[in-house]
Amino acid sequence: MADILFYVFSAVALGSAILMVTRKNPVASLLYMVATLASIAGIYVLFEAHFLAAVQIIVYAGAIMVLFLFVIMLLNLGHDYRDDLKRGAGAILAFIVAGSTAGVLARQFRGAEASPLYDYFRGAETIDALLAEKGAVGAIAQPLFTDYVVAFELTGILLLVAVVGALALAKRRV
Repeated sequence: MADILFYVFSAVALGSAILMVTRKNPVASLLYMVATLASIAGIYVLFEAHFLAAVQIIVYAGAIMVLFLFVIMLLNLGHDYRDDLKRGAGAILAFIVAGSTAGVLARQFRGAEASPLYDYFRGAETIDALLAEKGAVGAIAQPLFTDYVVAFELTGILLLVAVVGALALAKRRV
């Protein structure tokens, strides 16, 4: 039964992800994205990662999707068409930022042995011992709020900047 459910959740995730990318209506894309995230949460439950499934539903399918929906409503997409892609200096700056981000990520993934998580999760026995000692929440929260607290805070600031930017774009000029 678990194998059948895995294939069903996988098919729903892939189908709704493809539909999310191909739809022109942003609200329809958002609903397909919620279906994708919910089916991925179902896969997490099948893998007995209940905490990740709950976080997937609460944080992604709940909070962030509501945030996206409000941004879509505030921007009133689909009425006054303008080119979003800037040409000239804006495109060059975007290319430089994307390239430098890809370079930093490649450097980080190349040196995985130096990562603080490498010591935490060396194998299945280590994961089982860590889960028995601290539980699922403790095993995730310990590195998140000690070694990766700066990245965690920067993610919060990034979401705040996105909301402020959406409000600034949606503000009507008088």
